[in-house]
Amino acid sequence: MLPVELPVTVRDALLAPLVDHHCHGVHRDDLSRARFELLISEGGAPAPPGTTHFDTPYGMAVRRWCAPVLDLEPHAPPAVYLSRRADLGAVEVNRRLLAAAGVVAFLVDTGIEDLDLLSAAEMGRHGGAAADELVRVEQIEQDVAESAALAVDYLDTLGEELSARAARAVGLKTVVATRCGLDFDPARPSRGSVIAAANRRLAAPREPLTDPVLLRHLLWSAVDVARERGLPLQLHTGLPTSAAPVPPRPVPPRPDPNRPDPNRPDHADPARPGGGGRPLSASELLLGGLVTPPEPPSPHRADPVRLSAFIAALQPLSVPVILLGCYPFHRQAAYLAGLHPHVYVDVGLALPHTAAAAARVMEDLLELAPFHKLLFSSGSRGLAESCLLGALYYRRALGTALAGRVRDGEWSAGDAARIAHMIGSGNARRVYRL
Repeated sequence: MLPVELPVTVRDALLAPLVDHHCHGVHRDDLSRARFELLISEGGAPAPPGTTHFDTPYGMAVRRWCAPVLDLEPHAPPAVYLSRRADLGAVEVNRRLLAAAGVVAFLVDTGIEDLDLLSAAEMGRHGGAAADELVRVEQIEQDVAESAALAVDYLDTLGEELSARAARAVGLKTVVATRCGLDFDPARPSRGSVIAAANRRLAAPREPLTDPVLLRHLLWSAVDVARERGLPLQLHTGLPTSAAPVPPRPVPPRPDPNRPDPNRPDHADPARPGGGGRPLSASELLLGGLVTPPEPPSPHRADPVRLSAFIAALQPLSVPVILLGCYPFHRQAAYLAGLHPHVYVDVGLALPHTAAAAARVMEDLLELAPFHKLLFSSGSRGLAESCLLGALYYRRALGTALAGRVRDGEWSAGDAARIAHMIGSGNARRVYRL
């Protein structure tokens, strides 16, 4: 697994169980080739006709490293790999791949409400690991908006729900970068502007939140809860600027006014999931193609440097800020981690998506960020393969970097092993109080 010769202590440190401090659930059911390929693509769109997403660094990595876990030869052709995957079944595939990642604890973002994905507890059971929840604040807002009748109710309930959900979580997470970019006004919005925005919000509560005023209010509300409960706040930065890709499904035909509408409480079918008078949630509408997802901000607006003023405002509050993803702005994120005592950085899926070039990304982080500010995550999303590959390329990239420093006499083997333990699990245990 490790690409270079290393002292035994360093090798053992790299292969020690990891704390995956940010991941998502993986699909519990078998996937068609079309859906599998969408999930190995950052863009979430089909490959052009006559091509395949397997012809990417990530696709090659799946064939090289995941195939042997499924009892295939390395570099098995895509059709052979997917056939074997189907023969084993999703339960066995998930069990093998999650266990092979060598993770001792999963911290799972549960903000994607999709029954097709494993829950945090199921991720832990399949991977033979502990599991805790990360609360995505935009999902809480969505739930509150769909149930509130008045703007005042919306504001009161939002704070209460954030606090209640945080009581069962190890951290809070925001995807504000995907909703309005990171170049938002860092100040708290006035109550008057928030009430006005809340009234607009309640006119269309099932749409994903994109109003900058309410997003700022939500973010500062999350900061208050995080400070009160001693929790870190994760911020997605870098690419992709869209939320986790949702495989497209057929858009239903235009409703016939003469037929019952299951989305209306007075027309609901009690035998249908979501029936019995319950309108569909925003997540169900999005997954069913009934709501158009918001247009993501331009990629440059996901540069974490644009958070500089907001990060500085949080420093006196002692709320740990964890910059997720970051790529291709990972150098900027590493700089911010070195500049501010409460900022941490993690590149997640950037490592398996750059694959053989992952060592260059790791070198950039080690060049600029204090070692006690670096964290590991697989960023896994939808596929158990992403969990395995995230762990594997993290270990390979860090192993290459440490080998060079020990070989050149820059670091002792003891220091290299200590820092490997620190990044792989120690920093996360300290920040999340695990």
